[in-house]
Amino acid sequence: MTNGMFTVFLVDDDPGVLKALSRLLRTRGYEVRPFTSPREFLAQHDAAVPGCAVLDVAMPGLDGLALQQALTCGGSHRPVIFITGKGDIPTSVRAMRAGAVDFLTKPVSDRDLLGAIVRAEAQDAEARRSRAELASIEARMTTLTPREREVLTHVVAGRLNKQIAGDLGTVEKTIKVHRSRMMEKLGVRTVADLVRLAEKAGISA
Repeated sequence: MTNGMFTVFLVDDDPGVLKALSRLLRTRGYEVRPFTSPREFLAQHDAAVPGCAVLDVAMPGLDGLALQQALTCGGSHRPVIFITGKGDIPTSVRAMRAGAVDFLTKPVSDRDLLGAIVRAEAQDAEARRSRAELASIEARMTTLTPREREVLTHVVAGRLNKQIAGDLGTVEKTIKVHRSRMMEKLGVRTVADLVRLAEKAGISA
């Protein structure tokens, strides 16, 4: 059973399929939001809600693959599981290459669908943790002064305080002060931790 914090967005133009899958998932403790229209789903979709999308491949107006692409283009990292009445290998390959968690053929077995949703839940949690960590790092980076930022790039490049002082036209004592303040603001104690943090922030030597 899930903790109720994970939402499954169901999008299928077959009301019968929506009803059956909604019933199954709710009995397993999932929050379910069913949609018969892809465009209705896009209009109401909230990327901030932890969850995954279970999409029918063949739908009028906007098929599942196009819907997956629309989510990605809109900046959503929502895990996607495809279900289809007539699966074919090229379509499944396209879906998986685009990042789909799974590609299931109707009638979908409860075990296969629930297994895919468990994987999607883990993927969603990890992606949200990574984005939260990056946001925290970027917020700390904004507290650095321009000089502290310069010292950061030099330290990450493996330069010693004396070398950095020479590069920046100042004295070693001043660099030590900037370096200490910079590391305190970033919440790191060692150069190794600083290098890892800088890499996550996209700062390289």
